[in-house]
Formats: sequence, structure tokens, C-alpha cells
Amino acid sequence: MEALSNIIPFAIIFGVFWLLVWKPQRDEEQRHKALLDSLAKDDRVVTDAGMHGRVTKVDEGTVELEIAKGTRVVFDKTKVVRRQGDVQADG
Repeated sequence: MEALSNIIPFAIIFGVFWLLVWKPQRDEEQRHKALLDSLAKDDRVVTDAGMHGRVTKVDEGTVELEIAKGTRVVFDKTKVVRRQGDVQADG
């Protein structure tokens, strides 16, 4: 019985850690994956570097953005963090 009472605090700490750290991180990863999977031509997006642009082409691992008329750059697809106009959740 004493062994069980020694394990309970560790189980509680693990549960709180899971709720506060791992679950939100996993949820964010799933949201980001869904965003990347749904990217399409003419979407307006923002990259992790703060670059705003319009999607002109989507490949398996890259996305081409038009950042000014006639100026297109290729980014790693994972660097797109949100669509323009979408509100980014804090924490």
C-alpha cells in the first residue's frame, strides 16, 4: 500500500504535464498538418519568417508564393504557418 502512495504523486505530475505540454503540442501539429494538406492555388498565406504572399503552385514539399507582381519565390511547405486573415491562437 505504501508503494502505491509513493507512485500516485508521480502519476499526477505526469498527467498534468501531459495536459499542459504534450496534448496542446500534438493538437497544434495536427492543425498545422491539416493547413499544409489544404493549401491550394490563390490562397494568401504567411510564412514563419513573416513573408506574405499568394500561393501560385503547391508541390509535395514546396510551395511557390507570389510576393509581388511577377516576383515568385519557393518556400519549404512546412514554413507556411497560417492563411492571411486566420487568427493565430496564443499558446
